[in-house]
Amino acid sequence: MMEDIASHIMDIVMNSVTAKAKNISVTIDKDPGANTLALAISDDGVGMDRETAQKVQDPFFSTKTGRKVGLGIPLLKGTAETTGGSFALQSERGMGTLIRAVFDAGHPDLPPLGNLKDTFLVLIVSHPDVDFTFRYRVHGKDFLLATKELKNELGDVPVNHPEVIGFLTKYLDEQM
Repeated sequence: MMEDIASHIMDIVMNSVTAKAKNISVTIDKDPGANTLALAISDDGVGMDRETAQKVQDPFFSTKTGRKVGLGIPLLKGTAETTGGSFALQSERGMGTLIRAVFDAGHPDLPPLGNLKDTFLVLIVSHPDVDFTFRYRVHGKDFLLATKELKNELGDVPVNHPEVIGFLTKYLDEQM
């Protein structure tokens, strides 16, 4: 099990980046009425055929060259199922991938959310060529950050420019 949900997000999003995704969406939705925490990550990367999509859920399989194991997806699946939740992976070659994990928010084995602000910031700054959409809905608050819109406002200034990083840090601090 990973230390927190933010670590799961980082791992799965890095898989999306490796799969040449140019658009990645991360949605976290905590529904107190249903007592669930839902995580959805989608991308427009190279995608997987049905057989590979099944295999990547096995910890002793990896699509990465030189590695015999791939733990990110199996750990996320295990965490969701351990908490009484569910896991689904949909992928199509050439179309991208959608991963959805639902956790029982009241289960004692649910890891904490972790530092989402820093996770989002690191992903944006380290992959300026990717358009990210981050949505975080909890306790009636709905936070949305779409880097494509931010890039349009910035014009020629890259999202990893020091002043933009400072702005993003402050903005995320205020919003999350």
